[in-house]
Amino acid sequence: MTLINGESDARLAVTAARAGAAVVRDLYGGRLARHEKGDGDFATEADLAAERAILDVLRAARPDDAVTGEESGPRGAAGARRRWLVDPLCGTLNYAVRTRLVGVNVALRVDGETTAAATADPFTGEVFWTDGTRARLSTGDGDSDDEEKLTPSAASALVDVNLDPPFPNAPAFQAPSLLADPDFIERFRPRVVSSTLAVAWVAAGRRAAYVTDGHLADSVHFAAGIALCRAAGCTVTGLYGEPVHTGRGGLIAAADPGTHTALLAMVRRQAQKGT
Repeated sequence: MTLINGESDARLAVTAARAGAAVVRDLYGGRLARHEKGDGDFATEADLAAERAILDVLRAARPDDAVTGEESGPRGAAGARRRWLVDPLCGTLNYAVRTRLVGVNVALRVDGETTAAATADPFTGEVFWTDGTRARLSTGDGDSDDEEKLTPSAASALVDVNLDPPFPNAPAFQAPSLLADPDFIERFRPRVVSSTLAVAWVAAGRRAAYVTDGHLADSVHFAAGIALCRAAGCTVTGLYGEPVHTGRGGLIAAADPGTHTALLAMVRRQAQKGT
């Protein structure tokens, strides 16, 4: 656990995520201006305000660290050893239509490895966090008495599949097609949360797995969830079983090896049909 000025990076990630979550919660339900990004993507005033709150926390505690925010982009040296990845509101469309399925993601990459991360749920007050080794759920103000170990479980059979385009592995793999696989229908029950909060739920035992296409290296959306799943002991690979962030991209984060093996076989079978 890295301590700087008496505060660990993991605790700072929790503090920053909570600061962003408080803004998201406070602005919920109001009429918020949209800032179009193109290709159907947009940010709201809540995204921007939450990111400012998170960056204020990080700058005050780690002024020399680089930061990449979803809305403000990269700041600091391009080759900085320490870089914070900030996703201030994951699930913006959900939020804009008053659906409370969103997350606030803060992660720290040191020499290419995620060493601290937190995902906050603004509406439950829960914060899922890791110091790179432990994975915990905090439900209070951060005291150890309010924390529990994250324990993955496939018992629910619920699998979140990210259906948002683009699909860079198409036609070999397209996420919507996975849901029609007979083995998927027999074994799992699909869910579409449209927020990477669902990746944290795999680490917490609330989902059996999460599957997505895409290139996720240094992603402000996925870095925290992947770190949580790894620290909790989930099976985490790229879409075709390769080490995550290598090969053709994508992600399978599964609660246990058996669930991962089953999903991997379905993805590979689909790829064989699509090529």
